[in-house]
Amino acid sequence: MLRAVITWSRGRAQQLRRIDTRVVDAALAVMLAVASFGSATQFSVPGWPPLDVLAFLLICFGNLPLLWRSSAPVAVLVVACVIWSVYLAIGYPPMASWASLVALYTVAARCSVKVSAVCLAAVGLLVLISGLLLLSAATAAAQTLAVLVVWAFGVDRRRLSVLSAWLRREQEDKAQRAITEERVRIARELHDIVAHHMSVVSVQAGLARYVFTSDPATARAALDTIATSSFEAQEEMRRLLAVLRTNGDDPAYAPAPGLARLNELADRVRAAGVPVELIVRGAPRPVGPGADQCVYRVVQESLTNVLKHAGPASAVVVLDYTATGLTVNISDDGAGRSLAGKSRNAEAHGLLGMRERARLYGGTVIAGPGAQGGFEVVFTLPLPGGRPDGEQREGTDLE
Repeated sequence: MLRAVITWSRGRAQQLRRIDTRVVDAALAVMLAVASFGSATQFSVPGWPPLDVLAFLLICFGNLPLLWRSSAPVAVLVVACVIWSVYLAIGYPPMASWASLVALYTVAARCSVKVSAVCLAAVGLLVLISGLLLLSAATAAAQTLAVLVVWAFGVDRRRLSVLSAWLRREQEDKAQRAITEERVRIARELHDIVAHHMSVVSVQAGLARYVFTSDPATARAALDTIATSSFEAQEEMRRLLAVLRTNGDDPAYAPAPGLARLNELADRVRAAGVPVELIVRGAPRPVGPGADQCVYRVVQESLTNVLKHAGPASAVVVLDYTATGLTVNISDDGAGRSLAGKSRNAEAHGLLGMRERARLYGGTVIAGPGAQGGFEVVFTLPLPGGRPDGEQREGTDLE
C-alpha cells in the first residue's frame, strides 16, 4: 500500500512539473486577487470609503502582473507596489498585498542579493509606513517581519538553485569524464586485440599464399593458425562487447586474458614465425586482475611489434618478480625498427597504450633500442607486499 502511494505521489509530481508555469502563475494571480479583496472587506466599516468598482479594478490590476513574474520579476514587483500605493493613497480600506510579497519572493529567488536587498528595503518601508498610518504599530511590525521572512525564503531558494545547478554541472562533467575514460579503454582494448591477431593473420596469409603449391603442409598449418587467431580475436571482441553491455556482471563470459595465457600468446607468435622464449625469475605471486591483464597486454603489444617491424628475429620475454614488484622485459634480436612514417604512427599508438595501462597501476614502460641490438621494452609494475629472501629461485622456462 505504501509503495503504491509513493508511486502515485511521484507520478503526480512529474505531472505537476509538466504544467506550464504561465498556467500556475495565472491561477496564483486569481487566488491572490480574491484573497486581497477578502482582506479589504474585513476593514469595510464606517469611516473607510466603500469598496467600489475602482477599488475592485485596482485589486485585480495589482495581482495581474504576477502572470509575468518569472520573466520580469523586478518589473512585476514595481507595478504591484505602485498599484498598492495608489489604492492606499485613495483611502480604501487596508488590504494585505499578497502580490507584492509573492513578487518579492520571486525577485529574491531569481535575482542577485544586491537587487533583492534594494527591493526588500522598498517593500519593507512601504509596508511599515502604511501599517503605522492606517493600522497599529504592532500590526506594522508584524507585516514588516513577514516581508523579511518572505525575502529570506527567496534568498535561500536562490542559493539552493545555484547549488543544484553546480551539482548538476559537476555530475555532467563526471559523466563526460567517465565516458571519455571508457572510450579510451575501449580503444586501447580494440587496438590490442585487432593489432595482434590481424598481424598474425597477415603474416600467415602471406606465408600460405607463398607456399600454397610448393608446400601444402606448411600452407595448411598457416591456414590453421589463421583460423585459430581469427577465432580468438572473435571471442575477445565478443567478451569485450558483452562486458560493455552487462557492466561485467555476466558470469557466462570468461575474464580477460592474463599471465596464465602467456604460453598461448607465445605459441601463436611462434606459429607466425617468430621464436619466443618465456622465462620467469623469482617467486610468482598474485598481481590482481587488472594488473594481470595489463601485463598480458603489454607483452602482447610488444610481441606484435616484433612480428610486424623486427624482420627475421627471435624474442625473449622475462618476468622478474622482485621484492618490490614485477619487471617484464621483452626484447628481440631483429634488425631494429624504424619509427618513421606509418610504422612510427602505428607503433607510437601501441607504446602510448602501454604507458597508459602502466600508469593506471603505478607502473612505467621504457622502450627503445636494446643494448645488444634489436628492440627492448621494459615494464615495471609495483606490487604490494614483499617476500622472504629464501623464496628467490633461479630463472626457469614457463613451459
